[in-house]
Amino acid sequence: MTARKFMMPASLNESLANQQPPNSETERSSPKAAYQAYSPSAREPLANHDQEKKPGITFASQDKLPKLPIPGLADTCRKYQAVLAPLQNHREQQDTAAAVQDFLKHDGPELQARLQRYATGKTSYIEQFCGTGYDSYLNFDNSVVLNLNPFFLLEDDPTPARNNQVTRAASLVISALCFVRAVRKEELPPDTLRGTPLCMYQYSRLFGTARLPTENGCQIAQDSGSRHIVVLCKGQFYWFDVLDDNSDIIMTEKDVALNLQVIVDDAEQTPIQEAAKGALGVLSTENRKIWAGLRDVLTRDEDSNNAECLSIVDSALFVLCLDYTEPKTGAELCGNMLCGTSEVVRGVQIGTCTNRWYDKMQIIVCKNGSAGINFEHTGVDGHTVLRMASDVYTDTILRFAKSINGQAPSLWTSTSPDPSKRDPDSFGDVSTTPHKLEWDMLPELSTALRFAETRLADLIQQNEFEILEFAGYGKNFITSMGFSPDAFVQMAFQAAYYGLYGRVESTYEPAMTKAFLHGRTEAIRAATMESTEFIKTFWADNSPQRKVDALKKATQKHTGLTKECAKALGQDRHLYALYCVWQRAVDEEGAEAASSNGCSSPREGSSPSPPNSPTHDTNPNHNVLSTSDSPSRKPPPQQMPALFADPGYDRLNTTIISTSNCGNPALRHFGFGPSCADGFGIGYIIKEDSISICISSKHRQTRRFVESLEAYFGEVKRLLRSVRKEGGAGRSRVRESEEGKRGKVIKADTMQSSASDGGREGREEEEEEDDDGLGGYGFFDAGMLLQALKASQEDKERPSDKAVGHAKRSIGKKLRLNEY
Repeated sequence: MTARKFMMPASLNESLANQQPPNSETERSSPKAAYQAYSPSAREPLANHDQEKKPGITFASQDKLPKLPIPGLADTCRKYQAVLAPLQNHREQQDTAAAVQDFLKHDGPELQARLQRYATGKTSYIEQFCGTGYDSYLNFDNSVVLNLNPFFLLEDDPTPARNNQVTRAASLVISALCFVRAVRKEELPPDTLRGTPLCMYQYSRLFGTARLPTENGCQIAQDSGSRHIVVLCKGQFYWFDVLDDNSDIIMTEKDVALNLQVIVDDAEQTPIQEAAKGALGVLSTENRKIWAGLRDVLTRDEDSNNAECLSIVDSALFVLCLDYTEPKTGAELCGNMLCGTSEVVRGVQIGTCTNRWYDKMQIIVCKNGSAGINFEHTGVDGHTVLRMASDVYTDTILRFAKSINGQAPSLWTSTSPDPSKRDPDSFGDVSTTPHKLEWDMLPELSTALRFAETRLADLIQQNEFEILEFAGYGKNFITSMGFSPDAFVQMAFQAAYYGLYGRVESTYEPAMTKAFLHGRTEAIRAATMESTEFIKTFWADNSPQRKVDALKKATQKHTGLTKECAKALGQDRHLYALYCVWQRAVDEEGAEAASSNGCSSPREGSSPSPPNSPTHDTNPNHNVLSTSDSPSRKPPPQQMPALFADPGYDRLNTTIISTSNCGNPALRHFGFGPSCADGFGIGYIIKEDSISICISSKHRQTRRFVESLEAYFGEVKRLLRSVRKEGGAGRSRVRESEEGKRGKVIKADTMQSSASDGGREGREEEEEEDDDGLGGYGFFDAGMLLQALKASQEDKERPSDKAVGHAKRSIGKKLRLNEY
């Protein structure tokens, strides 16, 4: 196969500039109006599958979308103090307030002005820093495994015949290619939020892209005309074409299944331990600078075919990984989708971790048909890949339905001509027969492969995964009780963590900002003064009504924050952009000058915004940030601005509880690794009548965390039912769903606090049940826990007794010398 030209993708704005809008009215209208200018069949192809469809809708509203607003400096600083307050004691709050005032008085206004000048003419003020150019992602040097790449675990195919590896994989490939075709032909209906179209730019970066490491950070490259896929089986690489030049599918599902079976059979011919020694996909898990050097080794010898093999992998639409294992538990499945398995036999790694290529989107299918997606996170967010996964899963069902009833609807506006009825010459210059890539295993590569594998095995062993598939209730019950489902679950994470550790920690949840052009996310800081008050109330000896009232206040606060962040009015992205503006200005003046004036970068592992990497931009076109572009402008501050030097800034961005809500019925689980050494990574899906949670950590109390969450959900339901009964049946119309379930119904009056012995005796049996439900921390245990924590906090904030009179204190038993 001739190596295809691999080039950076063109700006979507350039391609849109050459397109004709539907009419002149639409050109001057809002995004919502532009979307509604298309026929219902184009907007909702499933609803009108037998009508004529109008193509070109996917990116039609892009040039109507508003740009991300740059928040006001004072508002951002106020919000910064507010989100830090629950994480700090009084003295720390005062220190942060002083740092903020200094920032507002000195460095802040100039940095804000620089940022506003920089944003002029750009699609997004934050995009280069943590957007598609994505300095924060692309300058990340460590392995992307468990640090950047998330995963989706799909539900099993509802048609049993497809729940084996080859048939499931073939079905997923065909559905994924239908999605590729819809994006390229601009027939994919845009994402909408309450009728308003969202930015679709990320879909143009979903396929044919790769993260390429260089000595100066990574780059995202794309082959926009990619027609082939790469298949990995037992660490061995294969490829074949699947699309023609018109992006039409050139293979039937049976053809793909036949190819995959041939690949599996061929991979079996090589003993797995022998194949593992040439599993070059492991190199994509290396430190990015090391991987950049190894790519140079792969491409430097003109007589070697390594360069062409590498180009074929990089330019593929996506990678299909066929694993030979069958994970038995949900936690094992999640671990396999996130980082693969580690299994060393006779000194050789034969786990599925060798059967990956982490610089691209991967569809992973296990031996038993369990399937998932692991994706490179730089250019796309979970919401985008979720749409793809959902459409792919839906298409597999609809294609099965169509095989039963030819009148069944299709998800797509148009479909490829039947490959079995096409003239073979119409396919063009394609190769549908599988080809095996044969790498030249140079000594340097063999050595590097061994070292990369041992480091990867270490990384996998340093992390653990647990899941909770809570079937007690879900979205329906939560909303019937008057709560936002997401806010309700967020309070569960904080309450469970506090019950284990007695601390309030920095908690992160992304809010989607795709209502804006090239919008990505804003950080919701879920730990608030209201949530802190709730978890302390929950763990204390308080009445059910008081606990529920505190929960309502906390969830209402969280919902308000979410709405603000969805409007791009949070504080994290703005502050990070200001930091990057300052860093760039310092870099332009030279590191030596900055160092001599006391400038320092954030400590390693504690940088301003995850991923942990300061930004350094060398693009000469960004001269709007230059200090020499106008003699009237103030020079950049050489000493780090007070706000960024404040310990509170590091604490806020050292996220202990990193969470993300992403999913729908097509997914069984979703997850990612922890964002810091002592943190938890929590992916969750709130379904109609259940909640799926996947938690990762570096061997903290992960299992106990899951158990505490499960107990919390049960306890809160009992509290809500108790309060509802006290308020009368008219308080909620939710139907009793507990009939026939285990456990004794707790009467409302037994939940009231009482100091009398009679009241205590009347509740002994109920308290015993509460103890079981809370995983060992019962109703009164929680009250004692809070008292102990409160006393501990008071001890921390009062002057040390040792400093006052250490010599006068007598601690422990005083021994008599004559005893010796």
